[in-house]
Amino acid sequence: MAEENEEILETEADTRQKILVADDEASIRRILETRLKMVGYDVVTAEDGEEAVEVFNKTNPDLVVLDVMMPKMDGYGVTREIRRTSDVPIIILTALGDVSERITGLELGADDYVIKPFSPKELEARVKAVLRRTINKDVIIPTSSSAAGSGATGGKNNKNVITTGAIKIDTARRQVYRKNERIRLTGMEFSLLELLVNNSGQAYSRNEILQHVWSYPADHRIDTRVVDVHISRLRSKLETDPNNPELILTARGIGYMFQRIN
Repeated sequence: MAEENEEILETEADTRQKILVADDEASIRRILETRLKMVGYDVVTAEDGEEAVEVFNKTNPDLVVLDVMMPKMDGYGVTREIRRTSDVPIIILTALGDVSERITGLELGADDYVIKPFSPKELEARVKAVLRRTINKDVIIPTSSSAAGSGATGGKNNKNVITTGAIKIDTARRQVYRKNERIRLTGMEFSLLELLVNNSGQAYSRNEILQHVWSYPADHRIDTRVVDVHISRLRSKLETDPNNPELILTARGIGYMFQRIN
């Protein structure tokens, strides 16, 4: 019976989503580790940037909570290292008044941010929202052009594939291709693209996008440049000329929209 219980516990641990918390303040690491474990996550921690990269490579977490100001390697450096090989969601922890920290982190590939000082409950909500939007990120990527073609260009009969010009969007696999070559998107980038593509021709305000994609409540105050940065990142990956976009358009006075797909 004891052995069976141990096996059950091991199985449950294996199925829990794993979160890496990297912060040089021991009190923050301890509080977040305790709270996140209480709500059902497996948690690993790091106290500096170099250790964060090492722990990330060893444990393959489902999400990273990352302080910007850390010794040995700051959060920007860690984000760069992670984004070399992984699209795992990243939430950065940033100082209250430093807008530049938030924007820089987002431009490097972070998915969301939480401002210090913050309540653990707020972070739990952001973790839950981001994971919900990126839950299908781990899929098998075709390794040859023919495999990519069959997986992403299922033809007019494949309702999960949206084609516009050379861009093919596979909503089932959450993958995007240009002429059968996969374009890497983070989970939040794909969710933003999916919202706009599924409602092509319809303009969304920044606040509406934050509600639909980031799950922020309507009365939640947040810098809407989170949306602007993600739009810029999408354009840099999808547009032939990001400075003159033809796919993701600016709706003057409103926000953004995807070109109408007939």
